[in-house]
Amino acid sequence: MGEENQSSVTEFVFLGLSQDPQTQVLLFCLFLTIYLLTLLGNLLIIVLIHTDPRLHTPMYFFLRNLSFADLCFSTTTVPQVMVHFLVKKKVISFAGCSTQIFVLLLLGCTECALLAVMSYDRYVAVCKPLHYSTIMTHWVCVQLALGSWVSGVLVSLVDTTFTLRLPYQGNNVINHFFCEPPALLKLASADTYSTEMTIFAMGVVILLAPVSLILVTYGRIISTVMQMQSGEGRLKVFSTCGSHLVVVVLFYGSGIFAYMRPNSKIMSGKDKMISVFYSLVTPMLNPVIYSLRNKDVKGALRKMIAK
Repeated sequence: MGEENQSSVTEFVFLGLSQDPQTQVLLFCLFLTIYLLTLLGNLLIIVLIHTDPRLHTPMYFFLRNLSFADLCFSTTTVPQVMVHFLVKKKVISFAGCSTQIFVLLLLGCTECALLAVMSYDRYVAVCKPLHYSTIMTHWVCVQLALGSWVSGVLVSLVDTTFTLRLPYQGNNVINHFFCEPPALLKLASADTYSTEMTIFAMGVVILLAPVSLILVTYGRIISTVMQMQSGEGRLKVFSTCGSHLVVVVLFYGSGIFAYMRPNSKIMSGKDKMISVFYSLVTPMLNPVIYSLRNKDVKGALRKMIAK
């Protein structure tokens, strides 16, 4: 497979994060720990929001969508990576690689849109508190969440189609630990310029446009907060919005680095570390940053434990 230049690739081999057996065992333990924390944190958020009526608000409705996306996003790559830490030949079929790319992009792009929607929700809550209930109705929230998922599907379809329509012949060794377009394009047997430009254009739509919206909304929020008389009120808003901004910087920063720059033919260690960050670390941090230090969520957790 992949020995002759004219044969189409039917499977890919990952080089992974390390070739050293001892390092791979350590990485397996680290990935397993982070993955279990991700599952526990995000499942807990979903269950708490579903069961506690006090959390049936627009902010937590969007957060439940984000937690579900995080859960699936991490599951798309981490279990396969952990298996590959324990085996000598790290192989994935062409069909498996294609599916992984599509699902990964769908969930990642949906998260980008959801983070922008959540910033809009905070903007309305802080800057137009008297109109919040009339603006953020349940139907509006459903439409915004649905729009986020649909945008994720559309961008994923475009990026996946353009990536997989390229011929892959001969070289089938990916210097990475899971399938994603930047890693796969390095193996293409044809010019990748049009595909790179398409991915860049989709990045403008799903990365730069939402992050611009977030910056504008937070500019308005900060301006409004600075005019508040109550120091306690200012602290509460900054606490809520500050945690959102941390997630935004981590997720968008790593995504922009991976997808919004010229493609080189070499996958560096830095590229892999960025991928570790948005595929493994951010899904684990989201529940902690957003909710598990929030008094409403803590109250819901205590209530559930007391039952």
